[in-house]
Amino acid sequence: MLFDDNTRAMQASKIAGLPKPDNESVRHSQRCAEYIRARIAAAGGSISFAEFMQLALYAPQSGYYVAGATKFGRAGDFVTAPEISPLFGNVLARQCAAVLSGMAAGSILELGAGSGRLAVDVLLKLAELDALPARYEILEVSADLKERQLATIREAAPQFADRVRWLDRLPQAHRGVVIANEVLDALPVERFVVGDPLLQQRVVSRGLDFDLITAPAPAIVREAFDELDEDLRNSLPDGYVSELCLAAKPFVAEILASLESGLVFLFDYGVGQREYYARDRSSGWLRCHFRHHAHDNPLVLPGIQDITSWVNFSAIAAAAIDSGASIAGYVSQAHFLLAGGLGAELQDMAALPQQRQLELSAAVKTLTLPGEMGERFKCIGLVKGMHDTPAAFQLADRTHTL
Repeated sequence: MLFDDNTRAMQASKIAGLPKPDNESVRHSQRCAEYIRARIAAAGGSISFAEFMQLALYAPQSGYYVAGATKFGRAGDFVTAPEISPLFGNVLARQCAAVLSGMAAGSILELGAGSGRLAVDVLLKLAELDALPARYEILEVSADLKERQLATIREAAPQFADRVRWLDRLPQAHRGVVIANEVLDALPVERFVVGDPLLQQRVVSRGLDFDLITAPAPAIVREAFDELDEDLRNSLPDGYVSELCLAAKPFVAEILASLESGLVFLFDYGVGQREYYARDRSSGWLRCHFRHHAHDNPLVLPGIQDITSWVNFSAIAAAAIDSGASIAGYVSQAHFLLAGGLGAELQDMAALPQQRQLELSAAVKTLTLPGEMGERFKCIGLVKGMHDTPAAFQLADRTHTL
């Protein structure tokens, strides 16, 4: 076992500076750890970091996103933009309406819908704009989250429950909009170490607890590293650690293969390639979240903490172009909201009660200020079979930096 008893779990959280998990969370983590340890044993004693991350997040019955406690909002481990305010979903809905207005029988597909809050906000705003699609589809891998999404929709927007349906796989010949908010950061990543003369890779072995050790990088990791800009690659010093998301290219390719025409909105925290692999970013972009505490130890509390990595948006853009799509735009979340209709959403703010004005003001600051979500989060738009650029991408587009 990763933890012999609750005390071991408490010690692990204390080492990471995290809150103490409750007993049920500890038992959940034990189940996930045992599953991972069995996979390590079956693999001969170690697995790649990407496989460890995949299992910690998606192992059957015990992965973080498959089952377990609340993940989103104040009662969970982190807060996403839709949990902060309907303003995010309202502005996004305006962009969806613009895309859907140019096609017949268009629909919306959301990937990984979290708590269901974004779906509710988008549907309510589209109804207000008289732009409701015939269908709002959700592709969700977690039965636990699917139940929560259904409950959220039935409680907050029951009039739209018959428009929403859940999918087990991507649809064929989808026309309309695809939304993915904080999905890319949960794709598993490989961790590499620049070495002399060979590239190394982080792998996870089974010791007293999980151990992170270094081994020669396999061909698939070396090939991905060699695809980076040569000057950038050659500037990295020995011992430099960072991430490669091998899953990003097939993920983007599958989405675009299912899209006949329309636009994909991908929101996440991330940067372009040159910033991603800057020399002074020598320990990578991996982050873990447990009860609103961010840290950098992915080996503790498997199954009950989120493991993420910032997104290399240059790789996402390249994957889209390789799949025959175009880049509609790449902007910060702040610029997306400001250009996409945030002002219109706030035009009647002065007529609201003072408490509501204060709440809206706080939400706007969190969503748009550089020190909050405004700059760290970006949106990239991938377009196929259409030419109009949504308004949200027409202010401070950074596509040229990718």
